[in-house]
Amino acid sequence: MNVVCPHCLKVNSIPKKDSYTKANCGNCKASLLDTTPINLKESNFDHVVVNSDIPVIVDFWASWCGPCKMMAPVFNEVSQKYPLKILFAKVNTQEEQILASKYGIRSIPTIIIYKNGIEAKRVSGAMDAHTLSSLINSFLD
Repeated sequence: MNVVCPHCLKVNSIPKKDSYTKANCGNCKASLLDTTPINLKESNFDHVVVNSDIPVIVDFWASWCGPCKMMAPVFNEVSQKYPLKILFAKVNTQEEQILASKYGIRSIPTIIIYKNGIEAKRVSGAMDAHTLSSLINSFLD
C-alpha cells in the first residue's frame, strides 16, 4: 500500500499489515508510524490525499475559533491510536483561504475523510474522542 511520509511527504510503498513495529520512510528515514497530524497547504493537499492508500482525515480549523481550540487536543489524542491506518492532517483555513473555498468549508471545525482520494464523509462541529473514533472506525478496512 502507498503511504505518504508525514515528515517529507514522499510516497512510500509498504506491505499492508494489521500492525507495525517499525516502518521508516525510504527517503528521509523518519518513522512512518508518527501519528502527529501534518499541516497541509494548497501546494501539497492534493499530493497527500491522492497518493495515500489509507484514509486521510483532515481537520479544517482556524486559530480564532473556540470550538477548533476545543477539538485540537481531541484530534491529536485520537490520531495516536491509528498509526498507518489513518493519516491525520490539518488545514488552517485562515492561512489557506483558497483551499477552504475550493472544498466548500462554510463552518469550522469541519472534518473531511478522504478514501481513495475522494471525499467520503464530512462532519462540521467539535467532537469528543469517542465520537471522532467511531467516525474513523467506520472507514477502516
